[in-house]
Amino acid sequence: MRDAGSETKRELEPDRPNFMKTEHLATSLGNYEARVRATLAEASSARVIERIWNKDASLWKSEESHQKIIRNSLGWLTVAGEMLVVVNELKSFADAVRASGKFQHAMVCGMGGSSLCPEVLRQTFGHQEGFPVLLVLDSTDPDAINNFRKQIDVSKSLFIIASKSGTTTEPNTFHRYWYNEVAKSSDEPGMAFVTITDPGSQMADAAAAEAFMRAFLNQPDIGGRYSALSYFGMVPAALMGLDLQRMLRRAETMAQSCGPLVAATENSAAILGAAMAECALAGRDKLTVVTDQKLSALGLWIEQLIAESTGKEGKGVVPIVGESLGAVSAYGNDRLFVSVSVGPVGEETDSKLKALEAAGHPIVYRNLADLYELGAEFFLWEMATAFAGWRLQINPFDQPNVQESKDKTKALLDQYTRDGKLPEQTRIASEAQLNVYGSGEANASVASTSVRDALRAHCEKIKPGDYVAMLAYIEETEETEAALQMIRTIVRDATGCATTIGYGPRFLHSTGQLHKGGPDSGVFIQLTAPDKVDLQVPGSSYTFSILKQAQALGDFQSLAAHGRRAMRIDLGLDVLGGMRRLQELLSEALAGLQ
Repeated sequence: MRDAGSETKRELEPDRPNFMKTEHLATSLGNYEARVRATLAEASSARVIERIWNKDASLWKSEESHQKIIRNSLGWLTVAGEMLVVVNELKSFADAVRASGKFQHAMVCGMGGSSLCPEVLRQTFGHQEGFPVLLVLDSTDPDAINNFRKQIDVSKSLFIIASKSGTTTEPNTFHRYWYNEVAKSSDEPGMAFVTITDPGSQMADAAAAEAFMRAFLNQPDIGGRYSALSYFGMVPAALMGLDLQRMLRRAETMAQSCGPLVAATENSAAILGAAMAECALAGRDKLTVVTDQKLSALGLWIEQLIAESTGKEGKGVVPIVGESLGAVSAYGNDRLFVSVSVGPVGEETDSKLKALEAAGHPIVYRNLADLYELGAEFFLWEMATAFAGWRLQINPFDQPNVQESKDKTKALLDQYTRDGKLPEQTRIASEAQLNVYGSGEANASVASTSVRDALRAHCEKIKPGDYVAMLAYIEETEETEAALQMIRTIVRDATGCATTIGYGPRFLHSTGQLHKGGPDSGVFIQLTAPDKVDLQVPGSSYTFSILKQAQALGDFQSLAAHGRRAMRIDLGLDVLGGMRRLQELLSEALAGLQ
């Protein structure tokens, strides 16, 4: 399935490109450098960077409906400076929490943009001595929630309910569950809660009614995925003991280097944005992020920013994160590689990148001085994404298809409340513990009773330039992650296609927008499994297991409604055993196609 056409042959022996360099990054774009330079020249003539800084909504769209959204979404441009003003206030709050001696853990309960930056900080910096251990809950999987319950002492935990709108299902259910748990042993349960939300939101009202310890009202003109440097990122950073001033100063420095007076050819964000957009328009729309181990979590945040911002109107940049770097032979001609490391790239990775570069693959290199340069990295990618949105002629600040899955989930929960059960999907194949499901016309071509044949029929739909997405509505553990990585490598090496892994429901607020609104280049395998335990959502007729099942089914229905190539595989109670068998059958199915 790898494209062996003339374009690939041409790129194997490119003219040696000149590196484009700035203070912050270097590029080797090969045959795409001229396109990028032309876009930068056009951006200079159109004053693109200046208009971004001036918050000119007409840069992206002419329709008033779009411009209204855009005008209310550009607060991220100046938020680092605004947060520097309140650094001492945040430090005092964190010191008071620490000095009280009441809290061993601080748990961020959110979804998408409200939780991904804290997760990056948690994984990157680790536990800071003397401060609460930061945890991040962004899953409705009852096994995951139950394991958090076992890990913490509820009476010694601080819960940060993070929700921009205050109406998002997941943070609201987390709030109700943990508030109920705290209230079992406390007369003042609200004192174990903090919220980060927009002014006037339902969550702000709940915080006042329940006497939360603190409510941080975020700048309302910042969308969730652009909120890393706002209260959504900085409150958890303060609570875990990070140096906020150091991080925000790095962001400010990057913002200045990407300012309106900086020439486009010296503007790191403009170059990165132009490279992303031009490569995507030329068919290299798989943005493959290669990080060193210290920054492995950064890909999750970049993935949401890029996918949710660009995946619409049938267009989009497809972020590929967490995929092990392979040999040149593992890739088709649809990749743009971006290497992000702290200090020099490791020897093995550098060798592979140089081989890819020699084969004609465009590459962007970004070296961070230290971990605190994450502040700069957040701003760089946000500005680059805004620039790419201009070139792709899309609105990078809306997410029209995210609501679609939310609406389907709500309808399914209403049906469950009414009927006491969720609708069943059509089972198209089964073997021992594995069951394969489809829906209507989207899977009409599958007329098999064996799982192997069903997988082969699904894999026959994979074309050069596609990506294969594993949508895992299962608990994320080291073991399940290793198994999924094995599966994605099998698929990539057999097809030459890019692969992604997303854990549900987290990815619904991330790549979910791209899956439905982006190009029809995704082939989807949804993975589910029975939950080992279940937990009631306080005040609701449903449990967390039912909520997760409704989210998975709603997601599948949305994919089918858009004509996407999707199948669901239930792994059975022995999830790891089911995944091992899936690896075997998938390998056999793919071997039969070669």
